[in-house]
Amino acid sequence: MNSLKVTELVEKLASPVVEEAGMELVSVNFVKEGGRWYLRLFIDKPGGIGIEDCRYISEKVDKMLDERDPIPQSYTLEVSSPGIERPLKKLSEFGRFTGRLAAVSTFAPVGGKKKIRGKIMEVRGQDVVFYVDGEELVIPFKQISSARLEIEL
Repeated sequence: MNSLKVTELVEKLASPVVEEAGMELVSVNFVKEGGRWYLRLFIDKPGGIGIEDCRYISEKVDKMLDERDPIPQSYTLEVSSPGIERPLKKLSEFGRFTGRLAAVSTFAPVGGKKKIRGKIMEVRGQDVVFYVDGEELVIPFKQISSARLEIEL
């Protein structure tokens, strides 16, 4: 099974477990590093994630995956926070992090740029509004190829 299929399957299986615990499944990665496979779940919740949250989700998801055994190869399960500079993958996440600084890459230039750094102002329909260099910049969500929060200094 390729890593994209594993990622999609695990996301589908783990999401209800994570949501039931009052948390959000931010992303799932299945990667081979140094000859070993790693299944990484990144979770979050308002106020942040602690070690006990990671342990709890790890135990629940590990048990569920052991019972269903959907991944043919052996792997190491890791559960952690997405970190301070977390990726933003869903439109709803931009709304949640209004007022925060973000770095965004777009598929096509918006306002003459494909790499944009600005404050998230709001979500308007299917667009994300940023404050960039003293001006409002509206980016259609479907044009965002990647985005992550940044630390403000």
